[in-house]
Amino acid sequence: RLHLVTWNVGTASPPPDVTSLLQLNSLGPTMDMYVIGLQEVNSRITNFLSDLAFDDPWSIFFMTVLSPLGYIKLSSIRMQGLLLMIFVKHVHLPFIRDVHTHYMRTGLYGYWGNKGGVTIRMSLYGHTICFINCHLPAHMENTEQRLDDFEKILEMQFEGENIPSTLDHDVLFWFGDLNFRIADYGIHFVRESINNKRYNLLWEKDQLNMAKKKEAFLQEFIEGPLQFKPTYKFDLYSDVYDTSEKKRKPAWTDRILWRVKNLCQHASKEGKFSEEEQTISVTLNNYVSHMSYGISDHKPVTGTFGLELKPHLSDPLVTLNPEGEWSAEHDVLISYSAVPEFASSAWDWIGLFKVAFRHVNDYVTYAWVEDDEISSNKDSKQVYMSAAEIPDTGGEFLLCYYSNNLQSIVGISQPFQIQPNRTLIEKDLAQEENSWMQKPDNLESHNEF
Repeated sequence: RLHLVTWNVGTASPPPDVTSLLQLNSLGPTMDMYVIGLQEVNSRITNFLSDLAFDDPWSIFFMTVLSPLGYIKLSSIRMQGLLLMIFVKHVHLPFIRDVHTHYMRTGLYGYWGNKGGVTIRMSLYGHTICFINCHLPAHMENTEQRLDDFEKILEMQFEGENIPSTLDHDVLFWFGDLNFRIADYGIHFVRESINNKRYNLLWEKDQLNMAKKKEAFLQEFIEGPLQFKPTYKFDLYSDVYDTSEKKRKPAWTDRILWRVKNLCQHASKEGKFSEEEQTISVTLNNYVSHMSYGISDHKPVTGTFGLELKPHLSDPLVTLNPEGEWSAEHDVLISYSAVPEFASSAWDWIGLFKVAFRHVNDYVTYAWVEDDEISSNKDSKQVYMSAAEIPDTGGEFLLCYYSNNLQSIVGISQPFQIQPNRTLIEKDLAQEENSWMQKPDNLESHNEF
C-alpha cells in the first residue's frame, strides 16, 4: 500500500497536524510506503544553505510524525523549492535496492531550479519503480512549455550501471504542481460548475486531459477521475477561491498520474495479456484533495495505491541476529549470514538502531563487519560490539546491515531488548539519594539569612 502526497506549500512552515493528510486514522491496513512531493518549499538563500547542511523543517517534521510509527526515511532529494521524500516500513528495507536520485532544472532555460523535476528510483522486490515530483511553468498560455519541460524531465539519465531510463521503469509515478489550467470557459461558468459539484463539465477543457488526447507520450499515463474541487487558487486558511484583484480561475494544477510499462508494451501488441506475464499491477484506491489545509493557496492532493508484485526477491541478502541476551554491562556479539551471491565490502557495517529510527544515519553505534569480526565459517560470521558503545539505559533496538556497494540496508533483525547497566543506574540512584539527603541542610542555611 502506497500513499502519495503532492502539495504546493507556498513557502509556509509545516501545519500543526497531518493525520488526515497521511490517513493515519484509517481503519484499513497501514501504508507500506509514503511518497511525499512538495513544491515551493521555502528556498530563500539562507534557508537553502542551512537546509543543505541539515535536514529541512519539512523533512524533520515528517520524520517526527512517521518514525514512531515504524517508518524510516529511505531517501530524499531537494532542488530549491522542490522536495521529494520516501518513507518505508522497516520490514521492506532489505528488499529495496539501487536507490538513486536525480534532478533537472527547467527554469530560466535550464539554469534555475525554481521549476523542473526531482526523481527517486529504486528496485522494489526486484521491480523497478520511479517517482517524479514536478513543478511546471505557470499561466494559461504556457501549455506547450509545460509539455516540453516534462519531455525533457523524462529524458534524464541516472548515474550508475544497468539503471534503466525513466520510461523503462516497470512503474513510473508522475505528480506535482503541473500547472495545467481549464481553458476556454469563463470564471463564472467554472465557479458555478464547482459550486454545483458538476466537475465533469470542466474535464474536457482541462489542459492536461486535452493534451493526453494529442500527445503520444502522455497517452500511456493513467489518472484517476477528478472527483474533487480544483485545488488552485484559494485564499489562505479558507476554502474560498481567489478574492484578490487577479481573481485567478480555479484549476486542477495538482495531479498524480502513473504509467505501467508492461501494459504500455502490451497495448501495441495483439491478443490478451495473460496473468502470468503480468508481474506487477497498480490499483488506485483513493484520489482526493484535502480542503482543511490552508497554509498555501493550493490544497494538497493524495493518491492511495495498491501495488501487487510477484516478488523477484523473496529472501534478504543478509540475515542477522543478536547473540544471547544483550546488556549494557558487557560486550556483545552479532551473528549474520549472507546469501552466496552477496558481494560484501570492507566498508560494510552493522548498525544498532532504536526501533523508532528516522533514517540510515540515525544509528546509536555500529561495528565494521571486517574489522570487528571475531569468527567465521561457511554458514555464519560473528561480529563484536563493545559495551562502551551501548546505551546504559537499555531499551528496544534493531540491528541493520548496511551494504556499501548497494548503498542500502540489506538485512534487518527483529526488535530485541537490551538490559540496562544496573551498576550505573544504582550509582545514579545513590547520587540522587545523597543529593536529596543534603537538601534540608541547604534550605536551613539559606533560611538563616
